[in-house]
Amino acid sequence: MEHYLAVDIGASSGRVLLSTLNDGKMSLTEIHRFKNGFSFRDGHDRWAIEELVTNIIKGLELAKEQYGVESCTLGIDTWAVDYCLIDKEGNLLADPIAYRDARTEYAVEKVSQEISLDELYERTGIQIQPFNTLFQLFVEDKTLLDKADKIALIPDYLGYRLTGNLVTEKTNASTTQLLNPGTLTWDVKLMQILGIDTSYFAPLVDAGNILGKLAKDQFPANDLPETTVITVATHDTASAVLGTPSNSTDNWAYLSSGTWSLLGVETKVARVSRKAFFENYTNEWGAHNTIRFLKNIMGMWLVQEVARMQNYQISYAEMAELAAKEPAFQQWIDINDQRFLNPENMIQEIQSYCRETNQTVPTSPGAIARCIYDNLALCYAVELEKLEAITGVEDIIDTLYIVGGGSNNTFLNQLTADVANIRVQAGPGEATAIGNLALQMITVGDCSSIEEARKIIKASFPCTEYHPRENQSTVLTNYKKFLKVRNY
Repeated sequence: MEHYLAVDIGASSGRVLLSTLNDGKMSLTEIHRFKNGFSFRDGHDRWAIEELVTNIIKGLELAKEQYGVESCTLGIDTWAVDYCLIDKEGNLLADPIAYRDARTEYAVEKVSQEISLDELYERTGIQIQPFNTLFQLFVEDKTLLDKADKIALIPDYLGYRLTGNLVTEKTNASTTQLLNPGTLTWDVKLMQILGIDTSYFAPLVDAGNILGKLAKDQFPANDLPETTVITVATHDTASAVLGTPSNSTDNWAYLSSGTWSLLGVETKVARVSRKAFFENYTNEWGAHNTIRFLKNIMGMWLVQEVARMQNYQISYAEMAELAAKEPAFQQWIDINDQRFLNPENMIQEIQSYCRETNQTVPTSPGAIARCIYDNLALCYAVELEKLEAITGVEDIIDTLYIVGGGSNNTFLNQLTADVANIRVQAGPGEATAIGNLALQMITVGDCSSIEEARKIIKASFPCTEYHPRENQSTVLTNYKKFLKVRNY
């Protein structure tokens, strides 16, 4: 029996999950969970990257010790855009800086003096976000960059630490805003603006390639299984979309709901129209020559930060329960406002926003949570309308697949169905890890295609269905008027 391990690391936590494939169904067992996060060190918000390596090795050790895994494949997915700088000896020059760090505050403005943002979008198809790798590299410490031999995105660096082999996987590389969807490779003009060339990056590879064997001699203190590392769709959203149990008969969109909410459609063609640029949609590359045409929405980050500000005394489930008891739609907020990207205190930031816009200020935990959930659902509804308009679909989107951790939030799922007037299929919560595992199975030949994988996923992890119960069209209209006034 083949064993598969998925290493799925997000901004706040990581997991190592074990899977097998039997009688057309996938099993899924979490064998190790660990915390992740950035902290302010050496003048910047930084990730403790070597701790992630330690936890991956711990997961492998537990797989052998507790589950009898003697051999397995392993795939790694993480968040996008951040990177490690490696010197000529193969050593890490410094812990990577987190995308929420303040160093890119004026980066978009500075880059726009070198190239218009319109042209930048036309050349890459990627949403203009100040934390994109392009902007991070533009403000990178030049002294440090001069010492670097390679730039490795986070999951590529982790794969390198495990095997000694370094590649640049395409689904994640596309988020750098340095790849050209026309040439299917690095954009030379953008490299010139940064003062670097393509040699800084390891060779580009498609998702679904064998990276190499685990270099067990680098971890002599650990009893590890024989492990083949597979370069999966290393951007977590790419894996989550692959793990979406969609029906080919549906005209569907996906919402990968976690720290970020990624709402979009799977397509074969990049869209770089003026409308797409104006609405700030992005064309990220997916597995097997697909494009993820999507919008980045601030997502559960707001809820996570509110919980942190309350010292986690109220669980996420309890926050949703409290929110359900509060009156609906008491505040409008533009949840994508940059002020919510990394404020010192999210609760105070939301309250200040409401004061500045002459609205009722939420004070209780339930009222604050209700404010966030209401506006998330409204934002999803607005973006679904925009998505239909930009893509020009002949039929309206009839099904929204909500996957990821947010799919477990029954209150928000129903609210989204109501506000967007759409059928919602929620689950699986571990879609990212499942997509990671599915691509491993395809790579080794245990599954023939994405289509077959999605049938297996649907059979293995049933969804929960939500239908609109209330007509919220008036509320949605008023929200859109508010956004228009706010120049959203």
